[in-house]
Amino acid sequence: MYFPSKRAIRLCCIVILCVAGAAQLAAQNAPGFVLPKITFGVEQADTPGEVSVALQVLLLLTVLSLAPAIIIMVTSFVRISIVFSFTRMALATQQMPPNQVLMGLALFLTIFIMAPTIKKVNTDALQPFIAQKISADEFYELGITPVREFMFRQTRETDVALFMHLAREARPNTPADIPTHVLIPAFIVSEMTTAFKIGVLIFVPFIIIDMVVASVLMSMGMIMLPPVMVSLPFKIILFYLVDGWNLLVRKLVEGFV
Repeated sequence: MYFPSKRAIRLCCIVILCVAGAAQLAAQNAPGFVLPKITFGVEQADTPGEVSVALQVLLLLTVLSLAPAIIIMVTSFVRISIVFSFTRMALATQQMPPNQVLMGLALFLTIFIMAPTIKKVNTDALQPFIAQKISADEFYELGITPVREFMFRQTRETDVALFMHLAREARPNTPADIPTHVLIPAFIVSEMTTAFKIGVLIFVPFIIIDMVVASVLMSMGMIMLPPVMVSLPFKIILFYLVDGWNLLVRKLVEGFV
């Protein structure tokens, strides 16, 4: 690791001080040069409405900062991203494909899969709300309904029962009786369970290749040669011959239809 010398450090300090001094001198001599002043303060509210508006703005900013994570958790992104990670681990290609490529593909597949749901939310809830035909409460109810329908199709009953028990809710008679705050974690757990099942199936053929290669190398007395280096080309060839990406993406998309 490179460490700068004391002379270089002194030179950098001198340059920084000279720049700071020049800026201060320019601010004193130039009448048109004004340095900005940033202040943060808390003032007394004259009416309760001012406090309410401030709290609403704070809540809105908080929701907007968490919006990407919330949207990702209620879509097909969870399963797709986990399956892609398992695939790369099974191939043992280290960082190939890069993480940005896998997550980008997972994102676009999520948009492709969620397109009918997004279209329904836009038609039934967003456009009427923009046109001021429905209230905010109606907008929420109409907008969350297609998303709940999508999550119900992918959620296992055992996971729903688990979170209903943890929330100490009564036994539901219809899907409408299941609260959204119970459905979302049940959906996420179901998606992770399904992704792990797919990951096991992906690992099996590649583990067999690793075992065969390791057995052949040991029988030849080549114990110093890492089996992973020899099995990697065979795994890539197998993945190419079966058109792995096409098969994997097709099965992932069909699993949500």
